[in-house]
Amino acid sequence: MSFSDAIKICFQKYMDFNGRAKRPEFWWFALFCVVVSLVLGMASSALSTLFSLATLLPSLAVGARRLHDTNRSGWLQLLWIIPLIGWIIMIVFLAQQGSSEDNQYGSTPAN
Repeated sequence: MSFSDAIKICFQKYMDFNGRAKRPEFWWFALFCVVVSLVLGMASSALSTLFSLATLLPSLAVGARRLHDTNRSGWLQLLWIIPLIGWIIMIVFLAQQGSSEDNQYGSTPAN
């Protein structure tokens, strides 16, 4: 999956908390959000905040779909609230390869 495909899919599925997302979809979108937020933050913290608010829902949705791909509940994103330990756990979960077979959250996502 290309960078632009991942961004497009994440914005198209901004309210879709069902199904599964492969690693490239999640990580390309995360990179996009971080880079744009940093660039906007250099210009204006208000612009960066506005962008962060605009991408909050798509970020939560792709995060839930990514966790679903590893056969975990999207509610585990609440671990982000726990400093350091929660962050490490979430990064490990999000970086793991998804299940290669269908799981309770749907069929294996297409490449």
